[in-house]
Amino acid sequence: MEDDSDLEQSSWANLPDVCLRHVFHWLDDKDRSRAAMVCKKWNQAMYSGSLWRTRTITFNGQPSRAHAFEFETALWYVKKFGKYLEHLEIKLLHPYSTVFTRKFQVSMRGLLSHLGKCNCRLVSLSIKHLELDRLVWKNVVRAQFIKNLGTFLKRMSKQLNYLNLKGARVTLEEGCELLNSLSCLTNKSFISEINIEDFFSLHLPVYSSTLFHHTVSKFHSLAVLTFNYNCISDELLDILCKNSAHSLCTLNIKCHIHDPHGQVVWGMSWANLAKRAPKLNVNFYFERVMKHDHLARILLVEIPVRSISLRSCYFRDPYWMMRPTLTNILPAYWHVLQKLTLEVNNDNELLDDELLQLILSCRKLFFLKVWAFLSVTFMERLLHNRAERKCFLTTIKNQKQQ
Repeated sequence: MEDDSDLEQSSWANLPDVCLRHVFHWLDDKDRSRAAMVCKKWNQAMYSGSLWRTRTITFNGQPSRAHAFEFETALWYVKKFGKYLEHLEIKLLHPYSTVFTRKFQVSMRGLLSHLGKCNCRLVSLSIKHLELDRLVWKNVVRAQFIKNLGTFLKRMSKQLNYLNLKGARVTLEEGCELLNSLSCLTNKSFISEINIEDFFSLHLPVYSSTLFHHTVSKFHSLAVLTFNYNCISDELLDILCKNSAHSLCTLNIKCHIHDPHGQVVWGMSWANLAKRAPKLNVNFYFERVMKHDHLARILLVEIPVRSISLRSCYFRDPYWMMRPTLTNILPAYWHVLQKLTLEVNNDNELLDDELLQLILSCRKLFFLKVWAFLSVTFMERLLHNRAERKCFLTTIKNQKQQ
């Protein structure tokens, strides 16, 4: 290795700081640490705040020697560079035992505590797929983790702009407690984007909870909200209309077969929200909710639907027909629908004509993904219409073809 005097004569020694930081940007932690030992200039580059603004910390729940030091490494990083963090993502992959979840909880307590004291820049936090309703989480460990996370959110509530707790699977009371942490200082929260898809445990009728409505009423600048259909109610839409209509751009709504989705929501509530929030686009993701009567109750004509995804997965019903959905429900969105995904596990219908007619009627549709058997003739007709500019698709994905 060259000493400092030799390095100063090389071209690397004359690299501008901005170029040196760019080189460091592409190195992993181990290589950055080694490079920092070369000289003082390189060591200073190592501590450039721009290198440490974004971080993904992964905890692998499967036992392995390669993952043995993940907890120590995570805490080391936060203590050394946590003050620079602006975007933090924490991944918990397949926790396999109560011992592991306990260790994870203890490590997160230290990590969040130190970060809460040293950081004043964090604007984005993502902790996905915690699945706190699994048996590997003992009640005391689960309660302590939620308490620590709530304390951290209180500290960061004035600066956080994005929060993703997808897949947390908490009770109604625990979930509202965490969300209330974002508004505890001023009784209002101005966070702009929240992802609470699968945030609450399965089967919960969140839409009927006054506690949930009171919690959501504290958010006054939501731009993007991702959640499950079991949260939707006239009360919720009215709250969004009153508090966030000026900023609301996107609602991402997942409807799962195991979540309650039989509640009555009036079209007038959707119409009022769409009128007060003219920039609003709604994206629906249906999983195993395929029957016409279920979809008709949810997909009201007043909703400004931009994207619809229908995934049958393992849905099986010999009496189920896809045709009414293609001919009666989806055409209502001919003027707004932009993306359509149909993953249909249905071998008893020939739907080429109905699907082509739907595509031709939707004047803004540019993306189509179909997981079903389509004939070669159908594709020829579709491409012919595309060539004649009778449809405006730019992306076509077909996973099966006859």
